[in-house]
Amino acid sequence: MAHVEVRERPVLHEECCKGCGRCREACARDCIALGADIHELSGLTPIVLRLEACNGCGLCAEACPEPYGLEMSDVAPGAAVASAPPRATGPAPADLPDTLVPLAAGRPLVMKGTHASAIGALLAGCRHFFGYPITPSTEGAELMAKLLPAIGGSFLQAPSEVAAVNMMYGAGAAGQRTMTFTSSPGFSLMLEGVSYMIGGEVPAVFVNVMRAGPGLGNIGPEQSDLKLACRGLGHGSTHAIVLAPATPQEMLDFTMLAFELAFRYRNPVVLCADAHLGQMTGKVELPDALVRPGLPGWAVFGDGAHRTNLVSSIHLRESDQEALNLHLFEKYARMAAAEQRAERFRCEDAETIVVACGTPARMAAGAVSALRTEGSRVGLFRPQTVWPFPVDALLPLLPRARRLVVVEASDGQLEDELRLALSHAGAGAGVPIHHVRRHGGLLPSQREIAEGVRAAEREVAA
Repeated sequence: MAHVEVRERPVLHEECCKGCGRCREACARDCIALGADIHELSGLTPIVLRLEACNGCGLCAEACPEPYGLEMSDVAPGAAVASAPPRATGPAPADLPDTLVPLAAGRPLVMKGTHASAIGALLAGCRHFFGYPITPSTEGAELMAKLLPAIGGSFLQAPSEVAAVNMMYGAGAAGQRTMTFTSSPGFSLMLEGVSYMIGGEVPAVFVNVMRAGPGLGNIGPEQSDLKLACRGLGHGSTHAIVLAPATPQEMLDFTMLAFELAFRYRNPVVLCADAHLGQMTGKVELPDALVRPGLPGWAVFGDGAHRTNLVSSIHLRESDQEALNLHLFEKYARMAAAEQRAERFRCEDAETIVVACGTPARMAAGAVSALRTEGSRVGLFRPQTVWPFPVDALLPLLPRARRLVVVEASDGQLEDELRLALSHAGAGAGVPIHHVRRHGGLLPSQREIAEGVRAAEREVAA
């Protein structure tokens, strides 16, 4: 029997083909045509092979820019051809839990807010930092650059905030604790990547030391990024827990909490601190233990045990995308129910409730104390989470309250969160809301807050 040579011929993996047509241009025998049917997995239109005249030259496979899109095979004409190898499957690896390592008792430290946040990140087990320097957050990154290499960690100054957030995606997807320090313009650049991380359920911590805007603005303190953090984390239906520290101690404590929450919910967490708090120096006490991170079972860690994992935010089937969104909505609801945090000061008999967060809350506390000496029944309600807004802790105060006064360094962004939370709760309709606001890098003073409360009391009395 004569030997029949079977030459290699092109094989198309339709799910990998983008329909660019380069192979068609390379073919001298008109064996390739542009397709007309959209592939359900890729959402693209693959080419069509007509191999009757094919001589197996292989020019088409050489022209294909996609790995595994078009390749040469020695299968006989008309034989069944397997598609691209499927991703391996297997049992999900188990979570390796975090452990706590006791810390020796020590004396309190005096440090600025950004430094306290950096120390909190290290104590929480963060060993991967990606960022781009921007005032007034740079000192936190500088301290991480100094300390991380000494303890086996990685510090990388990215070429931009856009690059930094995508590096964080990679580290977070590998199950590693990662963070960045940024400020308002830099945070804006990161928002697309934040949306990708929320869609891929990638944990990370963003410390945004807010400065005055819009535009380049200046490096003074403002609270005008709350709308971004609470309502504008990139495209799509996105939410993240937003913590609002008010002291250097809370910068440390809330940063540690942020990592815990990020991995509990597989979601980014944002700390919003104004520029004054980032640079403010205060007493900070270290916790009694630090965290030695484990490894979550879902991580794409690069070893054999985790090789079946996949972290991605793309779902080309509409039904799959809807299922992801429904899953995220359920997660947001759990966050909103479980993670509301607030502090109440002199609210037990308050008829006037001052609402403030961050550094302005400290001035507001001074104003409350001063007004109390005048006989005014006034208290301070301080949200420690801005999203979810801690409305559950506010509702019991409303039956006695005759007015709310919102103090902030923005044009009503905190007040908007308050009003929206009250509306969803179906509460507060009979309680008028007043405000004291400053802008452009200026914070409301204790005197201005006290005058604002007095004016609100006179207005209601009239």
